[in-house]
Amino acid sequence: MSEEKPIALETRGEAADGRRFSPSAERNRDVILSVFRRHMPGAGTLLEIASGTGEHGAHIAPDAPLLTWIYSDINPPSLASQSAWAAHLGEDSGLTGPLTLDVTAPDWAPAGVPERLDAMFCANMIHIAPFTACEGLFAGAGRHLAPGARMMLYGPFARDGEIAPSNAVFSDSLKQRDPSWGVRDLDRELMPLTASAGLSLVEAVEMPANNLSVIFEKT
Repeated sequence: MSEEKPIALETRGEAADGRRFSPSAERNRDVILSVFRRHMPGAGTLLEIASGTGEHGAHIAPDAPLLTWIYSDINPPSLASQSAWAAHLGEDSGLTGPLTLDVTAPDWAPAGVPERLDAMFCANMIHIAPFTACEGLFAGAGRHLAPGARMMLYGPFARDGEIAPSNAVFSDSLKQRDPSWGVRDLDRELMPLTASAGLSLVEAVEMPANNLSVIFEKT
């Protein structure tokens, strides 16, 4: 996934120590944590894809003290913010990384991704990236997730050709910015990727503002 195009869709604050702050992450972090608690493991090793400011990991990882949370990204300002969050919260938070990871790469091992993962998490990435990033995400999950491990996605989705009006407007604005971007259809675009990855859909949880948390499990 290219790092050339700016990916932030909002104005972000920054602390003196380099931590960046996303208004949308702050709004959504508690409802995302609630779903994470119900569906995702509280122990083991988790890889977050496209960790952005690092706030999701900073909010969730301390809630799961037996979980090692690995940040990753390809965007240098995001990587710097993730490092700052990990330093701010300290070793006891479980935050590690960040890894410089291009999800479209056919092999994630050179980036430092462990051979086997107990979980993966990805919020608000696949609609602001080419579809090849989505394909790479599922392929990587198929290679690295252990049997029974889960992947959680969060963001806006269409369902079997139907899309909420606000998401349709948002998708059109993304495509104007980059024709390869746009809100993805969970049933028509993502589900076909699950078979080769050995994943099955556990649940699509409705979230505020027409978003979904989507849980997959490695079979």
